[in-house]
Amino acid sequence: MYKVTLIPGDGIGPEISEAMQNVFAAAGAPVTWEICYAGQAGITQYSDPLPEQTLASIRHNKVALKGPLTTQVGEGYRSINVSLRKTFDLYCNLRPVKSLPGIKTRYPEGVDLVVFRENTEDLYSGAEHRMGSHAAVGLKIITEDASRRIAQAAFEYASAHGRKKVTAVHKANIMKLTDGLFLNCTREVAKKFPDIHYDEVIIDNLCMQLVVQPQKYDVLLAPNLYGDIISDLCAGLVGGLGVVPGANIGTECAIFEAVHGTAPDIAGKNIANPAAMLLSGGMMLDYLGEKVVASRIRAALEKVLADGEVQTPDLGGKATTSDMAAAIIANLK
Repeated sequence: MYKVTLIPGDGIGPEISEAMQNVFAAAGAPVTWEICYAGQAGITQYSDPLPEQTLASIRHNKVALKGPLTTQVGEGYRSINVSLRKTFDLYCNLRPVKSLPGIKTRYPEGVDLVVFRENTEDLYSGAEHRMGSHAAVGLKIITEDASRRIAQAAFEYASAHGRKKVTAVHKANIMKLTDGLFLNCTREVAKKFPDIHYDEVIIDNLCMQLVVQPQKYDVLLAPNLYGDIISDLCAGLVGGLGVVPGANIGTECAIFEAVHGTAPDIAGKNIANPAAMLLSGGMMLDYLGEKVVASRIRAALEKVLADGEVQTPDLGGKATTSDMAAAIIANLK
């Protein structure tokens, strides 16, 4: 039995977390939950958006699953997601993006790619400051160590999962030192994996190519900022953030997450889509080595989506969160 830190999150987070827990229990997933708080819920419970109790739980359990957290724009406390990644050195942001049955998209032939995003540096290092009253400066930090280890993770994943190509994302035509360093490191790592095709693409061109022909890509490898942008872009190709899982992985621990927002406008209405939380939980089970139960949960979810009879409003239906969870449970094999 695995003890996992569960951070339900803000807004719709508690509702989708409850749905996920019910499905996990019905599937017999060998998990016990330690409920902790962060974001607005952390402030409510402990007057702290990232309480020490939550950090201590993650340190002890080594694995966490979290719902969406409120991030204030332009003011207030630092992003909790960024703080968690920095605190636990969760250098690898992993976002599988795959078309699901029953989800209508612009790509009937299907999309199946994976985004590897370096998670600890670049413009998200937090090294920014004001210059007088009329200007501000942010530093773009790229290091060899961070670039090599995210590249290593991407190539190892590609090798283990039968992926044929890794594409490094950059803007080295303009940022020759920072993005140039990133590319030098990815090229070095690529040489160790001769069976995997390696190429490179400029970030703005990639955005266009993803919209026009996403099937061209397999594994995308990017520094932090570009990875953040293309992760959400890619989610839009397959139906949005409500049907895409995410993970933040380090050498000591991992945090899996529903990557969509808190959706305060529908919070408490029991109409949120629990798919992303379930898929993220499935990734967590894979990480723990519980691949059979993870596959059962995914198969049940895909069956419900394919049938199209029980879908939440974001998918065009009228079902509640509870309805969808119950339908998934009924389809567990």
